Amino acid sequence: MKKGLIHLYCGEGKGKTSAALGLALRAAGRGLNVVILRLMKDCDSGELNSLRKLKSVIILPVPEKLKFVFQMTSEEKALYRELVLELLKQAEAYVKNNQADVLIIDEACSAVTTGILELGELIEFLRNKKDELEVVLTGRNPPDELVGLADYVSEIRKVKHPYDRDIGPRKGIEW
Repeated sequence: MKKGLIHLYCGEGKGKTSAALGLALRAAGRGLNVVILRLMKDCDSGELNSLRKLKSVIILPVPEKLKFVFQMTSEEKALYRELVLELLKQAEAYVKNNQADVLIIDEACSAVTTGILELGELIEFLRNKKDELEVVLTGRNPPDELVGLADYVSEIRKVKHPYDRDIGPRKGIEW
């Protein structure tokens, strides 16, 4: 790749992470190295189980179980914020060592809107990224600054969802 661009998959609809991980699959299939950083989610995901089998995909470790931010105590939020910053450093190390052509930061927008990640830290990371690095961000309610910085912005709109009929998440479909 010559110039790495920034993608933003946002909106209220289902499929933001699936779109990002679909891009990971496409990139890996074309010989690119992919690093995936999941924020605001634990490690239980069917997609990740499949992607772990690919040698060119690195999934940074996240907690086995993770509370929603609104359920966390102040201390838990502070500890999780430290972990997120450490994971960003790990991602940067893969990039600096030329082990990442594509970096996916899943739920970056949610991490910002909940205060787990400062918007300025994320913007600084994006503005200082290697020119060749492709970055994919996901999440609801992206700050205007991220929308402005992104080269691709795809909004996924919910028209109808089973949650509206009290149908909960199903293994292999939603997670």
